[in-house]
Amino acid sequence: MTSHGTPAAAGRRPAHDVLVVLFDGVQSLDVTGPVEVFAAAGYASSTADPAARRAAYRVRTAALGGGPVRTSAGLRLLPDEDLRTAAPPGTLLVPGGSGTHRPDPETVARVAALAPDAERVVSVCTGAFLLAEAGLLDGRRATTHWAYCGTLARRFPGTEVDAEPIFVRDGKYATSAGVTAGIDLALALVEDDLGRDAALAVARGLVVFLRRPGGQAQFSTQLAAQLAERQPLREVQRWITEHPEADLSVEALAARASLSPRQFARAFRAEVGVTPGSYVDRVRLEAARRLLEDTADGIAEVARAAGYGTPEAMRRAFLRTLALPPAEYRRRFHSVRS
Repeated sequence: MTSHGTPAAAGRRPAHDVLVVLFDGVQSLDVTGPVEVFAAAGYASSTADPAARRAAYRVRTAALGGGPVRTSAGLRLLPDEDLRTAAPPGTLLVPGGSGTHRPDPETVARVAALAPDAERVVSVCTGAFLLAEAGLLDGRRATTHWAYCGTLARRFPGTEVDAEPIFVRDGKYATSAGVTAGIDLALALVEDDLGRDAALAVARGLVVFLRRPGGQAQFSTQLAAQLAERQPLREVQRWITEHPEADLSVEALAARASLSPRQFARAFRAEVGVTPGSYVDRVRLEAARRLLEDTADGIAEVARAAGYGTPEAMRRAFLRTLALPPAEYRRRFHSVRS
Protein backbone atom coordinates (compact mmCIF):
# COMPACT_ATOMS: atom_id res chain seq x y z
CA MET A 1 0.00 0.00 0.00
CA THR A 2 1.46 3.31 -1.04
CA SER A 3 1.80 5.86 1.74
CA HIS A 4 2.37 9.61 1.62
CA GLY A 5 5.87 10.38 0.43
CA THR A 6 6.54 6.87 -0.92
CA PRO A 7 6.59 6.50 -4.68
CA ALA A 8 4.22 3.99 -6.21
CA ALA A 9 5.56 0.94 -8.00
CA ALA A 10 6.93 1.60 -11.43
CA GLY A 11 4.24 2.15 -14.02
CA ARG A 12 1.45 2.46 -11.45
CA ARG A 13 -0.60 5.45 -10.41
CA PRO A 14 -0.24 6.81 -6.87
CA ALA A 15 -2.75 5.57 -4.32
CA HIS A 16 -4.19 9.08 -4.11
CA ASP A 17 -5.85 8.57 -7.53
CA VAL A 18 -9.23 7.02 -6.65
CA LEU A 19 -11.62 5.38 -9.08
CA VAL A 20 -15.14 4.69 -7.78
CA VAL A 21 -17.11 2.06 -9.69
CA LEU A 22 -20.77 2.95 -10.29
CA PHE A 23 -23.65 0.74 -11.41
CA ASP A 24 -27.44 0.69 -11.24
CA GLY A 25 -28.58 -0.13 -7.72
CA VAL A 26 -25.46 1.28 -6.06
CA GLN A 27 -25.90 2.46 -2.46
CA SER A 28 -25.45 6.24 -2.60
CA LEU A 29 -23.86 6.56 0.85
CA ASP A 30 -21.30 3.89 -0.04
CA VAL A 31 -20.17 6.30 -2.75
CA THR A 32 -20.55 9.71 -1.14
CA GLY A 33 -19.26 8.77 2.33
CA PRO A 34 -15.72 7.86 1.22
CA VAL A 35 -15.72 10.55 -1.49
CA GLU A 36 -16.50 13.25 1.09
CA VAL A 37 -13.61 11.99 3.21
CA PHE A 38 -11.19 12.14 0.28
CA ALA A 39 -12.46 15.56 -0.79
CA ALA A 40 -12.01 16.96 2.71
CA ALA A 41 -8.56 15.42 3.06
CA GLY A 42 -6.96 17.86 0.67
CA TYR A 43 -7.98 20.80 2.80
CA ALA A 44 -6.79 18.99 5.93
CA SER A 45 -3.34 18.36 4.46
CA SER A 46 -0.42 20.12 6.13
CA THR A 47 0.96 21.50 2.86
CA ALA A 48 0.75 25.26 2.37
CA ASP A 49 0.33 24.97 -1.40
CA PRO A 50 -3.40 25.51 -2.19
CA ALA A 51 -3.16 23.56 -5.46
CA ALA A 52 -1.51 20.63 -3.71
CA ARG A 53 -4.15 20.70 -1.00
CA ARG A 54 -6.96 20.51 -3.54
CA ALA A 55 -5.17 17.72 -5.38
CA ALA A 56 -4.42 15.49 -2.38
CA TYR A 57 -6.93 13.03 -3.85
CA ARG A 58 -8.12 12.86 -7.42
CA VAL A 59 -11.48 11.07 -7.36
CA ARG A 60 -13.02 9.72 -10.54
CA THR A 61 -16.28 7.84 -10.99
CA ALA A 62 -16.95 5.40 -13.80
CA ALA A 63 -19.81 3.22 -15.04
CA LEU A 64 -20.24 1.01 -18.08
CA GLY A 65 -20.92 3.27 -21.06
CA GLY A 66 -20.35 6.41 -18.99
CA GLY A 67 -24.09 7.10 -18.73
CA PRO A 68 -26.13 7.94 -15.61
CA VAL A 69 -26.87 5.25 -13.04
CA ARG A 70 -29.72 5.12 -10.56
CA THR A 71 -28.90 4.40 -6.93
CA SER A 72 -30.85 2.03 -4.70
CA ALA A 73 -32.52 5.13 -3.21
CA GLY A 74 -33.60 6.40 -6.63
CA LEU A 75 -30.99 9.14 -7.06
CA ARG A 76 -29.31 9.55 -10.44
CA LEU A 77 -25.52 9.79 -10.52
CA LEU A 78 -23.57 10.93 -13.57
CA PRO A 79 -20.16 9.23 -13.78
CA ASP A 80 -17.04 11.01 -14.98
CA GLU A 81 -16.04 8.36 -17.48
CA ASP A 82 -16.73 5.02 -19.11
CA LEU A 83 -15.63 2.08 -16.97
CA ARG A 84 -14.67 0.21 -20.14
CA THR A 85 -11.89 2.70 -20.91
CA ALA A 86 -11.04 3.97 -17.42
CA ALA A 87 -7.32 3.99 -16.64
CA PRO A 88 -6.10 1.84 -13.76
CA PRO A 89 -6.32 3.86 -10.52
CA GLY A 90 -4.15 3.96 -7.44
CA THR A 91 -7.17 3.07 -5.31
CA LEU A 92 -10.03 1.11 -6.81
CA LEU A 93 -13.19 1.59 -4.72
CA VAL A 94 -16.19 -0.69 -5.21
CA PRO A 95 -19.35 0.34 -3.33
CA GLY A 96 -22.27 -1.92 -2.47
CA GLY A 97 -25.99 -1.79 -2.95
CA SER A 98 -28.76 -3.90 -4.44
CA GLY A 99 -26.90 -3.90 -7.76
CA THR A 100 -24.33 -6.31 -6.29
CA HIS A 101 -26.90 -9.08 -5.78
CA ARG A 102 -26.71 -10.03 -9.46
CA PRO A 103 -23.80 -7.93 -10.72
CA ASP A 104 -23.33 -7.17 -14.38
CA PRO A 105 -20.68 -9.62 -15.68
CA GLU A 106 -18.93 -6.87 -17.63
CA THR A 107 -18.64 -4.71 -14.50
CA VAL A 108 -17.16 -7.69 -12.66
CA ALA A 109 -14.73 -8.29 -15.51
CA ARG A 110 -13.59 -4.65 -15.52
CA VAL A 111 -13.05 -4.72 -11.75
CA ALA A 112 -10.96 -7.87 -12.19
CA ALA A 113 -8.97 -6.22 -14.97
CA LEU A 114 -8.30 -2.98 -13.07
CA ALA A 115 -7.42 -4.54 -9.71
CA PRO A 116 -3.93 -5.95 -10.51
CA ASP A 117 -2.54 -2.51 -11.41
CA ALA A 118 -4.16 -0.74 -8.45
CA GLU A 119 -2.10 0.00 -5.37
CA ARG A 120 -5.09 -0.93 -3.23
CA VAL A 121 -8.57 -2.31 -3.81
CA VAL A 122 -11.36 -1.26 -1.45
CA SER A 123 -14.98 -2.34 -1.10
CA VAL A 124 -17.80 -0.86 0.96
CA CYS A 125 -20.67 -2.97 2.28
CA THR A 126 -21.84 -5.54 -0.29
CA GLY A 127 -19.24 -4.30 -2.75
CA ALA A 128 -17.31 -7.28 -1.35
CA PHE A 129 -19.56 -9.50 -3.48
CA LEU A 130 -18.27 -7.78 -6.62
CA LEU A 131 -14.68 -8.34 -5.52
CA ALA A 132 -15.44 -11.97 -4.73
CA GLU A 133 -17.19 -12.49 -8.09
CA ALA A 134 -14.04 -11.12 -9.71
CA GLY A 135 -11.97 -13.74 -7.88
CA LEU A 136 -10.11 -11.12 -5.88
CA LEU A 137 -10.98 -12.41 -2.40
CA ASP A 138 -9.98 -16.04 -2.86
CA GLY A 139 -7.77 -17.03 0.05
CA ARG A 140 -8.28 -13.65 1.70
CA ARG A 141 -9.97 -12.43 4.86
CA ALA A 142 -12.88 -10.06 4.25
CA THR A 143 -16.07 -8.61 5.69
CA THR A 144 -19.29 -7.04 4.48
CA HIS A 145 -22.58 -5.84 5.98
CA TRP A 146 -23.37 -8.15 8.89
CA ALA A 147 -26.66 -9.26 7.34
CA TYR A 148 -24.83 -10.61 4.27
CA CYS A 149 -21.75 -12.20 5.84
CA GLY A 150 -23.33 -15.66 5.88
CA THR A 151 -24.31 -15.37 2.22
CA LEU A 152 -20.83 -14.20 1.25
CA ALA A 153 -19.26 -17.14 3.08
CA ARG A 154 -21.62 -19.67 1.46
CA ARG A 155 -21.25 -18.32 -2.06
CA PHE A 156 -17.49 -17.89 -1.87
CA PRO A 157 -16.08 -20.61 0.42
CA GLY A 158 -12.55 -19.66 -0.59
CA THR A 159 -12.96 -16.35 1.28
CA GLU A 160 -12.48 -16.17 5.04
CA VAL A 161 -15.47 -14.03 6.03
CA ASP A 162 -15.30 -12.27 9.40
CA ALA A 163 -18.67 -10.84 10.46
CA GLU A 164 -17.37 -8.91 13.46
CA PRO A 165 -15.07 -6.05 12.34
CA ILE A 166 -16.22 -2.84 10.69
CA PHE A 167 -13.39 -3.23 8.21
CA VAL A 168 -10.74 -5.81 7.34
CA ARG A 169 -7.43 -5.30 5.58
CA ASP A 170 -5.61 -8.15 3.86
CA GLY A 171 -2.61 -6.98 1.90
CA LYS A 172 -3.67 -4.37 -0.61
CA TYR A 173 -7.31 -5.44 -0.30
CA ALA A 174 -9.65 -3.79 2.23
CA THR A 175 -13.31 -4.56 2.78
CA SER A 176 -15.72 -2.75 5.07
CA ALA A 177 -19.05 -3.39 6.74
CA GLY A 178 -22.33 -1.66 5.95
CA VAL A 179 -22.68 1.86 4.57
CA THR A 180 -21.14 4.25 7.15
CA ALA A 181 -18.25 1.86 7.78
CA GLY A 182 -16.94 3.04 4.42
CA ILE A 183 -16.24 6.39 6.08
CA ASP A 184 -14.18 4.65 8.76
CA LEU A 185 -12.17 2.80 6.16
CA ALA A 186 -11.65 5.95 4.08
CA LEU A 187 -10.38 7.77 7.18
CA ALA A 188 -7.95 4.93 7.79
CA LEU A 189 -6.64 5.33 4.24
CA VAL A 190 -6.25 9.09 4.72
CA GLU A 191 -4.33 8.43 7.92
CA ASP A 192 -2.02 6.09 5.95
CA ASP A 193 -1.53 8.62 3.17
CA LEU A 194 -1.47 12.01 4.88
CA GLY A 195 -0.97 11.27 8.57
CA ARG A 196 -3.07 11.21 11.72
CA ASP A 197 -3.47 14.99 11.95
CA ALA A 198 -5.05 15.19 8.51
CA ALA A 199 -7.38 12.28 9.28
CA LEU A 200 -8.36 13.87 12.59
CA ALA A 201 -9.12 17.19 10.87
CA VAL A 202 -11.33 15.41 8.33
CA ALA A 203 -13.14 13.48 11.07
CA ARG A 204 -13.80 16.65 13.03
CA GLY A 205 -15.08 18.41 9.93
CA LEU A 206 -17.47 15.57 9.17
CA VAL A 207 -18.43 15.23 12.86
CA VAL A 208 -17.43 11.58 13.07
CA PHE A 209 -14.88 9.69 15.17
CA LEU A 210 -11.25 9.98 14.03
CA ARG A 211 -11.96 6.44 13.18
CA ARG A 212 -13.41 3.51 14.92
CA PRO A 213 -10.81 0.75 15.20
CA GLY A 214 -11.23 -1.76 12.41
CA GLY A 215 -11.75 -4.52 14.94
CA GLN A 216 -14.75 -2.86 16.54
CA ALA A 217 -17.91 -4.94 16.24
CA GLN A 218 -20.30 -3.81 13.48
CA PHE A 219 -23.46 -4.25 15.46
CA SER A 220 -24.96 -4.60 18.90
CA THR A 221 -25.54 -8.01 20.45
CA GLN A 222 -29.28 -7.49 20.13
CA LEU A 223 -28.96 -6.86 16.38
CA ALA A 224 -26.53 -9.73 15.86
CA ALA A 225 -28.53 -12.41 17.66
CA GLN A 226 -31.99 -13.71 17.08
CA LEU A 227 -34.82 -13.11 19.50
CA ALA A 228 -35.84 -16.38 21.12
CA GLU A 229 -39.27 -17.75 20.25
CA ARG A 230 -40.24 -18.77 23.76
CA GLN A 231 -41.15 -16.07 26.24
CA PRO A 232 -39.02 -17.48 29.11
CA LEU A 233 -35.92 -17.37 26.90
CA ARG A 234 -36.74 -13.86 25.70
CA GLU A 235 -37.00 -12.80 29.34
CA VAL A 236 -33.56 -14.31 29.98
CA GLN A 237 -32.14 -12.32 27.05
CA ARG A 238 -33.63 -9.15 28.51
CA TRP A 239 -32.27 -10.00 31.98
CA ILE A 240 -28.75 -10.54 30.61
CA THR A 241 -28.80 -7.18 28.83
CA GLU A 242 -30.11 -5.30 31.87
CA HIS A 243 -27.88 -7.07 34.44
CA PRO A 244 -24.46 -7.79 32.91
CA GLU A 245 -22.90 -7.65 36.40
CA ALA A 246 -25.11 -10.48 37.73
CA ASP A 247 -24.39 -14.21 37.95
CA LEU A 248 -24.97 -15.17 34.32
CA SER A 249 -23.81 -18.76 34.51
CA VAL A 250 -25.80 -21.37 32.59
CA GLU A 251 -27.08 -22.72 35.88
CA ALA A 252 -28.35 -19.34 37.06
CA LEU A 253 -29.93 -18.50 33.70
CA ALA A 254 -31.52 -21.96 33.41
CA ALA A 255 -33.14 -21.53 36.83
CA ARG A 256 -34.56 -18.19 35.68
CA ALA A 257 -36.11 -19.93 32.66
CA SER A 258 -37.33 -22.87 34.79
CA LEU A 259 -35.31 -25.34 32.73
CA SER A 260 -32.49 -27.72 33.51
CA PRO A 261 -29.05 -26.39 32.52
CA ARG A 262 -28.82 -28.92 29.69
CA GLN A 263 -32.31 -28.10 28.36
CA PHE A 264 -31.65 -24.38 28.66
CA ALA A 265 -28.32 -24.47 26.84
CA ARG A 266 -29.78 -26.55 23.99
CA ALA A 267 -32.91 -24.41 23.65
CA PHE A 268 -31.02 -21.10 23.88
CA ARG A 269 -28.58 -22.03 21.14
CA ALA A 270 -31.37 -23.35 18.90
CA GLU A 271 -33.51 -20.23 19.25
CA VAL A 272 -30.93 -17.45 19.64
CA GLY A 273 -28.25 -18.82 17.34
CA VAL A 274 -25.34 -18.67 19.81
CA THR A 275 -24.49 -20.37 23.08
CA PRO A 276 -25.48 -18.68 26.35
CA GLY A 277 -21.82 -18.09 27.17
CA SER A 278 -21.15 -16.41 23.83
CA TYR A 279 -24.23 -14.22 24.22
CA VAL A 280 -23.16 -13.17 27.72
CA ASP A 281 -19.65 -12.37 26.49
CA ARG A 282 -21.05 -10.11 23.76
CA VAL A 283 -23.44 -8.33 26.10
CA ARG A 284 -20.70 -7.68 28.66
CA LEU A 285 -18.33 -6.35 26.03
CA GLU A 286 -21.01 -4.06 24.68
CA ALA A 287 -21.88 -2.84 28.19
CA ALA A 288 -18.23 -2.07 28.88
CA ARG A 289 -17.89 -0.20 25.59
CA ARG A 290 -20.91 1.97 26.37
CA LEU A 291 -19.62 2.78 29.86
CA LEU A 292 -16.19 3.70 28.50
CA GLU A 293 -17.78 5.92 25.86
CA ASP A 294 -20.41 7.63 28.01
CA THR A 295 -19.09 7.84 31.58
CA ALA A 296 -16.02 8.97 33.49
CA ASP A 297 -16.00 5.82 35.65
CA GLY A 298 -12.61 4.27 36.25
CA ILE A 299 -11.51 1.13 34.43
CA ALA A 300 -12.00 -0.99 37.57
CA GLU A 301 -15.52 0.40 38.05
CA VAL A 302 -16.41 -0.30 34.43
CA ALA A 303 -15.08 -3.85 34.71
CA ARG A 304 -17.25 -4.55 37.75
CA ALA A 305 -20.35 -2.91 36.27
CA ALA A 306 -19.99 -4.89 33.03
CA GLY A 307 -19.59 -8.16 34.92
CA TYR A 308 -15.92 -8.84 34.32
CA GLY A 309 -14.95 -8.81 37.96
CA THR A 310 -11.40 -7.63 37.32
CA PRO A 311 -9.86 -5.07 34.96
CA GLU A 312 -7.53 -7.76 33.61
CA ALA A 313 -10.47 -9.95 32.56
CA MET A 314 -12.00 -6.99 30.72
CA ARG A 315 -8.66 -6.15 29.15
CA ARG A 316 -8.31 -9.67 27.75
CA ALA A 317 -11.83 -9.52 26.31
CA PHE A 318 -11.12 -6.17 24.59
CA LEU A 319 -7.82 -7.35 23.14
CA ARG A 320 -9.35 -10.58 21.91
CA THR A 321 -12.31 -8.91 20.17
CA LEU A 322 -11.31 -5.32 19.42
CA ALA A 323 -7.52 -5.67 19.31
CA LEU A 324 -7.00 -2.73 21.67
CA PRO A 325 -7.13 -2.33 25.49
CA PRO A 326 -9.98 -0.54 27.31
CA ALA A 327 -7.90 2.56 28.06
CA GLU A 328 -7.10 3.05 24.38
CA TYR A 329 -10.72 2.42 23.43
CA ARG A 330 -11.80 5.18 25.84
CA ARG A 331 -9.14 7.54 24.50
CA ARG A 332 -10.42 7.14 20.94
CA PHE A 333 -14.12 7.33 21.74
CA HIS A 334 -14.75 9.30 24.89
CA SER A 335 -12.26 12.07 24.16
CA VAL A 336 -13.82 12.80 20.75
CA ARG A 337 -17.29 13.08 22.24
CA SER A 338 -16.28 15.37 25.08
